[in-house]
Amino acid sequence: MPQGNEKNLIGSLVCDFTSEKSLYRQAYGGGRTQHLPRAIGMKKGHMPQIVDATAGLGRDSFLLASLGAHVLMIERSGVVYKLLKQGLIKASKFDGNTEQIINRMNLIHGDSKNILQSLSPEIIYIDPMHPIRKKSALVKKEMRILRDIVGADSDCGDLIRVALKRATKRVVLKWPLSAEPITGIVSPSHQIIGKTTRYDVFMINQLPMT
Repeated sequence: MPQGNEKNLIGSLVCDFTSEKSLYRQAYGGGRTQHLPRAIGMKKGHMPQIVDATAGLGRDSFLLASLGAHVLMIERSGVVYKLLKQGLIKASKFDGNTEQIINRMNLIHGDSKNILQSLSPEIIYIDPMHPIRKKSALVKKEMRILRDIVGADSDCGDLIRVALKRATKRVVLKWPLSAEPITGIVSPSHQIIGKTTRYDVFMINQLPMT
């Protein structure tokens, strides 16, 4: 990507965990009853260890950490990693409650396919770049910019296969409801369906032996 275009794209992205939208979701989004926490398996009294293998701008990780989970975020795009790191630093200085949430979030720059080889987390969460919608005008500008920076995540099937070998309890895949399934992976144990998104949940102890 030409350097000038990259700078323009970066200037259009913001990683802000203290925005009005982010704080509203934290306070009034529905807590553990939301689709993502349910897919992750968050229960009262148990704070799981989660790896967010495709961290992006960290919003899902922030939600899970706000509910008490400890989240290791992995991001392989250097551009997005820098934005996320800046957002974490800013949020850690916002107030005491937000600082506690940020303290449950750790960030690594690298390729999850490689990093996961030395980890055995309870839960691995994967939210790869989603296929381009037929009605592309409906895709949010932020998502279009992210796609321009990080690409199409064409190796997400490989990442899922690695995750299924390394997670000890479950792998959760976030995927568009209308999109074709990712080829070459086993069927999920169950799904949690939203209006436009589904969470495919792979329970490790329920998967067929390979």
